[in-house]
Amino acid sequence: MPLMSFDLRSALPGRIQAQRERPPSRAATWGRERASGVLKPGDREVLWLYLLTRLSLWVTAYCTRWLFPSQPDTHDAGPVLAPFEQWDWAHYLHIARDGYFPDPQPGAGQAGGDNREAFFPGFPMLLRAVHTIVPQWTVAGLLISFCAGAVAVLALARIARHYTAAEEVGPRTVLFFLLSPCAVFLAVGYTEALFLALALPAWLAALRHHWPLAAALTALATSVRISGLFLAAAVALHFLLRPRSDAPWRALPWLALPALPAALYSWYLQAQTGDWMAWKHAQERGWYRTFDLPWDSWSVTWDAAFAHQQKTGYGLMFQAELLAMVVGIVLLGVLLWRRRWAEGAYIGLTLWSLGTSYWYLSIPRSTLLWWPLWIGLAAWSLRRPQIKTAYLCVVAPVSAIYMVTFLSGRWAG
Repeated sequence: MPLMSFDLRSALPGRIQAQRERPPSRAATWGRERASGVLKPGDREVLWLYLLTRLSLWVTAYCTRWLFPSQPDTHDAGPVLAPFEQWDWAHYLHIARDGYFPDPQPGAGQAGGDNREAFFPGFPMLLRAVHTIVPQWTVAGLLISFCAGAVAVLALARIARHYTAAEEVGPRTVLFFLLSPCAVFLAVGYTEALFLALALPAWLAALRHHWPLAAALTALATSVRISGLFLAAAVALHFLLRPRSDAPWRALPWLALPALPAALYSWYLQAQTGDWMAWKHAQERGWYRTFDLPWDSWSVTWDAAFAHQQKTGYGLMFQAELLAMVVGIVLLGVLLWRRRWAEGAYIGLTLWSLGTSYWYLSIPRSTLLWWPLWIGLAAWSLRRPQIKTAYLCVVAPVSAIYMVTFLSGRWAG
């Protein structure tokens, strides 16, 4: 099972582990931090994998543009960047360019009727800043995701090495991650890459007991996605489960910092609309993210997937939603069995949030944020090499389907 090949120390309960490990000296900690700032051979391999997969995706985007033009029976493939300008990108662009509440058009609803309040401001604010240097909006968004993705994969590899003693687990984890079915969203103007570029270093800082840094990075991640609050809960639980010597109580106030971006955004929306939860209500209006009991959400999604209520393309994606939920539940069970309480809290809160709406939406995309999944699969494959072969053979075509689906303008979660 995933995570079963983790270092034995990671499977020990907190108190037992504390008895067997002495806190590192400041000199040793400083030496490790200094060494961690230099790219190791494993890090260079990770960046090489990252560049190769970006090249693969750009080639796919080019071919998709010619094979599936926006206008049928045309001799023009359309703009070069058109494949990257799909779905949620329009919301981020409108927020960055016009703000959340531009002058309404005659007959238009709140915020132009596009429910843009549902999207947190971190990515649009950065997009607007980069746009001052890179005039083309889409290029600016792609540049953000490209740079953020590189930071994210480096942090993911280092987290994987923290959990296991095997040096090769880092590149293996990144390989599984970059070939995952929804990896296309790391390369487009979406929030996944930026969130991970903040959340994964935050978690790495928490693992190294740098609590102020972990809290600050988690706060920045929360400005990008509401998932940052789930990460904050995991960081706080990790803090509370550490021995007193490793988690001085004077660092406790830092753990409240990640709530600040969400509070400020809610305050801004209340000042504009009179509604503290305007972002949540925008999600309900636009995407039916109302609260429902978990079994009701499963039932509605099942009918959307298999009861021929939706067009075939949408039906297939709802099937992927169900499968992703099953994978998440299995992952949560493994984490709890291995007593990885903090990681389990993060995954559990994520599943509760996504699994209690009217129907499942964006769960496959959310798997990109489940770093224990990719580390666990990589660690498992080191013990059983056939797992790597099976994963690549099954996932590679699914990833290609997701790429073509999104880049051709069809719904891909």
